[in-house]
Amino acid sequence: MTRAHRAPARLGLTDPDAGPRLGALGWWDEDAPVPGAELVVWALARSPDPDLALLAVERLREAMGEQEWSTLDEALRTDQGLRGRLLSVLGGSTALGDHLVGHPDRWRTLRTEHTPGRTYDASRLPDLEQRTQTLFAAVGAEHARDAAGAPRATVLEPAGIGVLRLAYRDQVLALAAADLQSVCEPDLPVVPVEVVAAQLADLAAAGLRASLAVADATIADALGTKDGREPGDPLPCRLAVIGMGKCGGRELNYVSDIDVIFVAEGPTDIATRLASTMMRVATEAFLEVDANLRPEGRQGALVRTLDGHVSYYERWAKTWEFQALLKARPVAGDEDLAREYCEALAPMVWSAADRDDFVADVRAMRRRVLDHIRAEHADRELKLGRGGLRDVEFAVQLLQMVHGRGDETIRSQNTLEALAALADGGYVGRDDAANLAASYRFLRLLEHRVQLQKMRRTHLFPPDDDTAGLRWLARAAKLRADGSRDAVGVLQHERSRHTVRVRRLHEKLFYRPLLESVARVPGEDLVLTSESAMRRLKALGWTSPQGALGHLQALTSGVSRASRIQRALLPVLLDELGHSADPDHGLLAYRKVSEALADTPWFLGYLRDEGIAAERLMRVLGTSRWVAEMMPRTPEVLRLLAGDGPNAELVARRPDEVAASLRRAVARHTDPESAGQVGRSMRRIELVRVACADLLGLLDVPAVCGALSSIWVAVLQAALAAAERGQTGGDPAPARIAVIGMGRLGGAELGYSSDADVLFVCEPAEGVDDAEAVRYAKAVAEATVSALGAPSPDPPLEVDTKLRPEGKSGPLVRTLDSYRQYYARLADTWEYQALLRARPVAGDEELGAAFVEAIDPYRYPADGLPDEKAVEIRRIKARVDNERLPRRADKALHTKLGTGGLSDVEWTVQLLQLQHAGAVPSLRTPSTLEALDAAAKAGLVDPGDAEELVAGWTMATHARAAATLVRGRPTDEVPRSGRDLVAVASALGHDPDDDPGEFLDEYRRVTRRARAVVDRIFYLVD
Repeated sequence: MTRAHRAPARLGLTDPDAGPRLGALGWWDEDAPVPGAELVVWALARSPDPDLALLAVERLREAMGEQEWSTLDEALRTDQGLRGRLLSVLGGSTALGDHLVGHPDRWRTLRTEHTPGRTYDASRLPDLEQRTQTLFAAVGAEHARDAAGAPRATVLEPAGIGVLRLAYRDQVLALAAADLQSVCEPDLPVVPVEVVAAQLADLAAAGLRASLAVADATIADALGTKDGREPGDPLPCRLAVIGMGKCGGRELNYVSDIDVIFVAEGPTDIATRLASTMMRVATEAFLEVDANLRPEGRQGALVRTLDGHVSYYERWAKTWEFQALLKARPVAGDEDLAREYCEALAPMVWSAADRDDFVADVRAMRRRVLDHIRAEHADRELKLGRGGLRDVEFAVQLLQMVHGRGDETIRSQNTLEALAALADGGYVGRDDAANLAASYRFLRLLEHRVQLQKMRRTHLFPPDDDTAGLRWLARAAKLRADGSRDAVGVLQHERSRHTVRVRRLHEKLFYRPLLESVARVPGEDLVLTSESAMRRLKALGWTSPQGALGHLQALTSGVSRASRIQRALLPVLLDELGHSADPDHGLLAYRKVSEALADTPWFLGYLRDEGIAAERLMRVLGTSRWVAEMMPRTPEVLRLLAGDGPNAELVARRPDEVAASLRRAVARHTDPESAGQVGRSMRRIELVRVACADLLGLLDVPAVCGALSSIWVAVLQAALAAAERGQTGGDPAPARIAVIGMGRLGGAELGYSSDADVLFVCEPAEGVDDAEAVRYAKAVAEATVSALGAPSPDPPLEVDTKLRPEGKSGPLVRTLDSYRQYYARLADTWEYQALLRARPVAGDEELGAAFVEAIDPYRYPADGLPDEKAVEIRRIKARVDNERLPRRADKALHTKLGTGGLSDVEWTVQLLQLQHAGAVPSLRTPSTLEALDAAAKAGLVDPGDAEELVAGWTMATHARAAATLVRGRPTDEVPRSGRDLVAVASALGHDPDDDPGEFLDEYRRVTRRARAVVDRIFYLVD
């Protein structure tokens, strides 16, 4: 081939004769475009399929003749709009190219004066009325009317089909050209895909109107002069055509069924003939008309009266039928009758979500759609597959039907308009809505392009091995190589990205737990008017509905986005609070949390999107004053409430990791006071986390105690380290210091309000005398205690040293040798008993280990405990129980000193340790439950008795913690009545709606059995 016959590869033309062919058109010479034709050649090169476009141009030239071709050629060189529209259509749609070849004069409709110019302006596209008049003109109905004024065509079936087909295809050609124009000419405006879809729906509606005019004329001609009819008389029936599906939503595809429902008044036989004729005309002329969404589907009557429709939907309609009616819109025929139909059925549509299992039904319907996809098409389905268009539509429709019962602003037939309204109303996050809309537009664009290619109804993405199809689609969608991928790679990547995003957001919205909760709220209660709110508050058991109403008004007043989200959330939150122990206080607490987090952008959206988090928040706020007080200052925990399962962060945080994180944070502060503040703040977060998990039944008692103890130890370690830095200023310390945990701290059995019982021990550095070492250690200990105990809004951190030798009268810090001498010569039996829970918790580890080694002989006596010492312990226990039990306290319900409570079990275990730990090493543990397990395994306690003691200790510990959380202050007593009792019972797993007396009976029964074991083992009473 000579040089003059080659077309450059950069044009994308694969035919070896492309050069001569371009030359024959007058556009190519040698290796370059002919002067003046450059813009035409490069526009052709940008076409979705340059070879197809070139062939179509040649066919068009042949069809129109040289004179007309000369006019077109000149126009292409000078009219950018025509160039972009014509060449894009010829390379983007074989069907429309064939239409142009068959009617070559139609190219003139694509000239710039007939279509939008460089700036996109929706007003310059035809509206529904303009399109209707165009198609009416084609069938001679633009001026013709029957005696009642209804349009009646002047051409009958079948002639009307032909003229309507041509007129409709002309309209599609112009719209597709505007849609594709920026592919070949990037400077031309891009028509948004939703505008194209709306135009297609308007064109379909206009086609239905013209088809109805043809059908009306055909039926009128068939009736002739029967029964005294005159030629211009109207038919003896009224017929309304209701657009459904994408036609009703004004989001139609290029090739799609037009879903309709017919409503009639008058003789139904004539109305049925009219409807069936209209369907036949429209189906043969442009798009298939489908009436299968009518009552009873294909088995039902094609036409029903308005009363017939209402009766069916009132008695027989299924959930999916109401969902379908979301899109219902009058499109043709009698306007008054169509409006009456929509007004009659709308209340049923917007109350369908009140049905039992409504949400489950809609979800099941989506699953059935997925199940019916052919396996070989599942990964290529743009419409029905996972992450496809239908996922967006189902999610939006479900949200509409659930929330639209109380909010008319989201009742749009159009998917994108409804999604925007849902975002404006706060039902969907702005980012989620924007991302979902962007993906929907992208997938609709691909759907439009694959349909345009051959004007066939398809929703399939090309298979991976169809390189030519993928390349064509990428170019038609204006996708180009991005440096790391070619155009096909970009197309596949973008399609995958959008599909994954739709799938993720569909799962998030469609399966949002909050939806089921909202659906359970009656529709009339979704709008929080004063009347509906008072009615609902009374029904849900509020003690003070009027006070609660004030909170609701404060939360929902105004027009801000936050108030809109609150209005959407509160009906569900009230329902959750209504099932809590104290809904009045819970609502007040929720208001405080909302006001405290008013400037936190994620708060309300998080509750909306994470239904389980909203439910859990209401449960803890309606149960615990303690959590309610802490939560406004601890928003971090709110983000943990949505997690579920054993790996959820609410329950899966390891105490050692939390402690290490706290120590690292505090270590950055050299000042003991600021270090203490940071430690308290981090401790507060962890306390609230544990409390929420505890109240929700996600942590057992040992885990709660372990977590609370671990965080206390971490704070103590961090504060001690900060105090040491503050005293030494970086110089070598004159003494080593260790902190020994005692009591519940030592046993890792702390509660929410427990003090930290400790001993401070020091050891002089080399060359330092004891006095100097003690002075330094005392300063460090005092700084530690002071920093932790400083006034703060956080839960108090009281360090208690009363268990030290000589109590408050003794020195705060002793050397290790001083402790040895004291325990060897002066200590009482009760002090040895206290040492059973001693363990190093902070400071120098070697010194802590040495302290333990020094006290082991005293707390684990090798020869056991003499009988007289056991008698002394029993006597002390009895005196403590009598003297310290508060006056008027119910001994059966006092968790610490009451029957079978903590004191009973712990003193029993400690007596066994003093008696037998010298010989049984497994008893040497500061943990009550571990010691009980060891005693049972060693045969010191009957396994059944051990179980009773464990149950009593666990019950008392749990009830004590719950009572503290419920009342918001430390307490050792189980409430005997009222809402506090209900809340404590709820925290221990009982249903708030059940009789709380059952919990009291259980508490008394469990602790009574534990006391019986204590009597046998501790008091030796048979």
